[in-house]
Amino acid sequence: MRLGLDIGGTKIDAVAVADDDPRSPRPVHRVRLASGFGADEVLDNAVEAAQRLAALTGVPLDRLASVGVGVPGVVDATTGRVGHAVNLGLVDTALGDELARRLGVPVRVENDVNAAALGAWHAMSLQGSIAYLNLGTGLAAGLVLDGQVRRGALGAAGEIGHVPVDPAGAWCACGQRGCLETVASGSAAARLWPTTALHPARALLDAAADGDHLAVQARRTLVDGVAQAVRLLALTVDVQTIVVGGGMSALGDELMAPVREALAHQAAASSFIASLDLASRLVLLPAGLPAAAVGAAMAGAQADPVPAATLS
Repeated sequence: MRLGLDIGGTKIDAVAVADDDPRSPRPVHRVRLASGFGADEVLDNAVEAAQRLAALTGVPLDRLASVGVGVPGVVDATTGRVGHAVNLGLVDTALGDELARRLGVPVRVENDVNAAALGAWHAMSLQGSIAYLNLGTGLAAGLVLDGQVRRGALGAAGEIGHVPVDPAGAWCACGQRGCLETVASGSAAARLWPTTALHPARALLDAAADGDHLAVQARRTLVDGVAQAVRLLALTVDVQTIVVGGGMSALGDELMAPVREALAHQAAASSFIASLDLASRLVLLPAGLPAAAVGAAMAGAQADPVPAATLS
């Protein structure tokens, strides 16, 4: 039995995974609780989540194979240190070491989008290499190439949201202008369609469906941006499958259908793009699948987690 904890900005989504079939892990129990803020609260709540899951499984913590943790922000997967996770108030935190010490079980820490990519690869029984396109408040991709997470030399592999696509575009939070994230993300939807609605992307698509001219234009910008992200992933890493996840994936076919139309339009204008068959590579993360938590559990199964035995 392995545990996976997806520590998000507001909640911890934790699962216990039966690993009798490593290529198709089965979540058997799930726990959710608040993440907290700052190292002390986050650690306390992560320990509580692990303890609750262990109690549900009937397996003592020290008998678990491992615990994996997915965290947003800058993560050193080798050491388990979190360099910076703004929404959690973590700065240069030895998260893996401390959790391993308190739980008495090996712990591996991974960036949350990378964890979600690994979770999708396993839980959806995908073959070969995939990119997990995370359409949330921001935009990023996790890469699993032949079963292994690809992080890059400095951990920036998949940070396609910060590839500039429009020199005259809006300023991005990263300090550059016209990044892909400014036209293909939840924050992009909120900028393109200012609203007091809780879900700006939903409000934008609803207004466009009702025929609002400005909303139709804004939707086209958003859809074309997502299509650009798909094309960029196919051209740079040439994966078999691109899985769309993140908060905006809840829009389902209302978003995916026009994205596929945009890809078809691009293919019609370019025989080279047509040869890539982009639309057929695109799949939606199944609703309700806790991909990041499952992926965190499976990351814990990979080599060199932070070993509890070396800690005191």
